[in-house]
Amino acid sequence: MDVIPTDDPRLTAMGLISEVHTGLAAKMAPAFAGSGLSEVDFETLIRLARSPGRRLRMSDLAAQTSLSTSGVTRVVDRLEREGLVERVACPTDRRASFATLTEAGLTRLESVLPQHLQDIETWFTGLLPPERLETLLDALRVIRDVVRPCATAGATELDDVSPR
Repeated sequence: MDVIPTDDPRLTAMGLISEVHTGLAAKMAPAFAGSGLSEVDFETLIRLARSPGRRLRMSDLAAQTSLSTSGVTRVVDRLEREGLVERVACPTDRRASFATLTEAGLTRLESVLPQHLQDIETWFTGLLPPERLETLLDALRVIRDVVRPCATAGATELDDVSPR
């Protein structure tokens, strides 16, 4: 009978990534909740804020957040009802639309960012000296680029659409 290699370092690596993600999500949740945002709401707003023109094609937003197209539609619908995001038709492709961060959305995001940045510093980046943090970030980018190549979809260009 073969012995199952339960002490394999690959299992340890996956376990640590999972535990860190779960722990960080729990530490970040109170700041999001205090601003009336879920984790996916925050992720959607911050991705829009960090994109050219504060907008992304709905398909690119879905790819960046790893939501399905129907999932991102539901999130954008909810954020649109709250006035945080608006849909803007793509002038060059009638089938496409952009999710665009509104001023109200930017204001809501700005209300949570100071606490969120403090939480990141306290529970993540501040635990590592700068050189170890840079090494970790470089390693995470290498892995991200392989396992989620669409994670930055639409982040550098807007396909002939100029920002407002």
